[in-house]
Amino acid sequence: MDAAQPMTLDDLPTPCLVLDLGILKRNLAAMQAAVAKHPGLVLRPHLKTAKSREVARLAAPDFGPITVSTLAEARYFAEGGWRDQVYAVGITPQKLDAVVALNAAGADVKVITDDLDVARTIAAHPGPLAGLIEVDVGEARGGVGHDSPVLAEIAGVLGKRLAGLLSHSGHSYAGRSLDDMARIAEEERSRILAAADRLRAAGHALPIVSAGSSPTSLHARAMQGITETRAGVYMFGDLFQAEIGTHAMEDIAVTVLASVIGRRPERNTLLLDSGALALSKDRSTEAAPIDYGFGLVLDLDGRPLPGPAIVKRAYQEHGEVQSTAPLPFAQLPIGGRLRVAPNHTCLTAAAHDRYHVVDGGREVIATWDRVNHW
Repeated sequence: MDAAQPMTLDDLPTPCLVLDLGILKRNLAAMQAAVAKHPGLVLRPHLKTAKSREVARLAAPDFGPITVSTLAEARYFAEGGWRDQVYAVGITPQKLDAVVALNAAGADVKVITDDLDVARTIAAHPGPLAGLIEVDVGEARGGVGHDSPVLAEIAGVLGKRLAGLLSHSGHSYAGRSLDDMARIAEEERSRILAAADRLRAAGHALPIVSAGSSPTSLHARAMQGITETRAGVYMFGDLFQAEIGTHAMEDIAVTVLASVIGRRPERNTLLLDSGALALSKDRSTEAAPIDYGFGLVLDLDGRPLPGPAIVKRAYQEHGEVQSTAPLPFAQLPIGGRLRVAPNHTCLTAAAHDRYHVVDGGREVIATWDRVNHW
């Protein structure tokens, strides 16, 4: 390629990630507008999906508060200037020294726990450290119940190191309407506030009451008493989030660029070089109204192929595309390029180390890195 000519999607190795900047900005603006409806509410975006400083510059400008899910993210973002962090995965004692080292260097990484023994370890650590208690508000994953006696015990052990409470309404993903999301958001709010009321009545200061998920952050009707909301997948979107109403189908900002490696007109199928390792094997849409298999296939400009065309089978490096309508084989030679919209963008993106950024077209205007692993 002539160095003077711009790089396009046709020049990229496949499989790789494509990020549409215009869609990303639109998604960020939609979340900011939703949060702005609630006076005093702070958005603490979750960077577990994007894992990119360039995205963080747009989602958390001026080094605003962020959420992370790995120590690798915590280091990467702290070194990039984002100091106010919540490490929103239950901490283990073995990881506390690493968090303290970041805080001693100027960061403010807060950890979470729902375990009394871990709370004792946090309280006994000699370094700079603060923790939030995770409250289960209905997801039944991590967290103590808002009415559990363990809640007050953990708070008592943490003492002055208690920074607040945190909940995650991941069960909002089971909702199928905006009313469902609003109802689950209010359920989360009422339960975490009940926990907060109990602890404040016992004399504990709770500067942070942190709640959220992408659906509930967007569709909550009331947020009084909540100090901050956390959301992450809204930035990029995916097929599952589109089906549950977090965003429209045209708001999926990340796709996987793939090449045609096999054509079977007699079976009306294509083979792509994007299989399970490039797309993930997440099947979140299997329980949604439309099952998109391992991804929805689009043309190079992001328009759906006839059918729809879906990656129905995913092997390690092969993806088999099937469609209910005749596929345009004449326009899809071996080496032809397609894009695949992911079921679960967090898992799909995790297989890649960078984003190839476009802005509504085929020209690649930037390459942004990611921090992967733990």
